Amino acid sequence: MGELTLGVFPSLVGSMSLDFSFRLAEAAVAKGHKVNMWLSGNAVMMAKKGQKPFKDYSYNDKRMKELIAKGVEVTACEACAEARGYHKEDTPEGVKRASMDWYLAKTVKTDTLLHIGGE
Repeated sequence: MGELTLGVFPSLVGSMSLDFSFRLAEAAVAKGHKVNMWLSGNAVMMAKKGQKPFKDYSYNDKRMKELIAKGVEVTACEACAEARGYHKEDTPEGVKRASMDWYLAKTVKTDTLLHIGGE
């Protein structure tokens, strides 16, 4: 099977880019593909401890943990996280933090790259 790298760059509240990215990662893993997910911009808040589900709000914490357990590499942009006041100790287990170099390296070696969002 191939390797898929998703660069997730959603806009502010109301964007479905993050939800779509998680559904796409689930489908790719189910087909046997290796999946890397880069959370950048507002997507880094997906990978912050202590979030709670609220009615009518997107909540992907359980989905993200299940994907990590299946081998998906979820990495948050450390600069984007720090800019939003989310620090290393706020990162859930299994989520990595890295500089943009991580994402750039993945874009070169992956079989398929999808850059999602960034409106």
